[in-house]
Amino acid sequence: MKPVTGKMLAKVEDGVGWMIFNNPAKRNAVSLDMWEAIPQIIESFETDDAVRVVVMRGAGEKAFVSGADISEFEKSRNDPDKVKRYSSVLWSAKRSLTNLGKPLLAMIHGYCLGGGLTLALSADIRIASEDARFGVPAARLGMAYGHESMRELIALVGPARAKEMTFSAERYSARQALEFGLVNRVAPADELEENVRALAAKIAANAPLSVRAYKTAITEAQKDEAERDVDAVQAAVQACFESADYVEGRRAFMEKRPPRFTGR
Repeated sequence: MKPVTGKMLAKVEDGVGWMIFNNPAKRNAVSLDMWEAIPQIIESFETDDAVRVVVMRGAGEKAFVSGADISEFEKSRNDPDKVKRYSSVLWSAKRSLTNLGKPLLAMIHGYCLGGGLTLALSADIRIASEDARFGVPAARLGMAYGHESMRELIALVGPARAKEMTFSAERYSARQALEFGLVNRVAPADELEENVRALAAKIAANAPLSVRAYKTAITEAQKDEAERDVDAVQAAVQACFESADYVEGRRAFMEKRPPRFTGR
């Protein structure tokens, strides 16, 4: 699968789909064509049975994603109609990430700012290197983020921290991000990829239907009660008990061997 731009890379290794922001000259700032490529990559991973878990990361050593490519704004966001189109493309990318049925990990090193942070918020699990830096600098640009991004941020760090981060536009260290609840783990920079690969491998080795059921249940539990699709959760759980993987899991346990799950 070849994305619509060379600034987005995709590959599959050992059950893991890797989506790479490949714009290191601009610290992986996301251009319009990169936003457009994200749904294409995510759809390919969603429909590929060989992919059990997805990891997104930035190319190079300086950034996960430093934000949206501001150099494009003079042309792509300089009037209300263009702002509306740009926002539509951006939120299409965001929805593809949040709607992914498979686990999504963010491997974060260096800068994770603005649009980069909104991308990281879409992940189920965020692992950062000690040199990572986080922030929401929109207030310095006369911009603001909408309901969905703020809801995701508040869900992780709470309203008080969200206000501090957005009002001040400050940058925060990886250790502060861990304290805030913004990331799950912090690793030394030279051990980040090893940590991410190890966790991804553990997830990929588990029963895909079980992992999907847990993701569905946790996603629905986070919604307002009136919006929860409890039937979808029950269906996902029932699919586990009706699967060949459930049989394989029991047999493997009795035979004292690692299970070989197929996702069926």
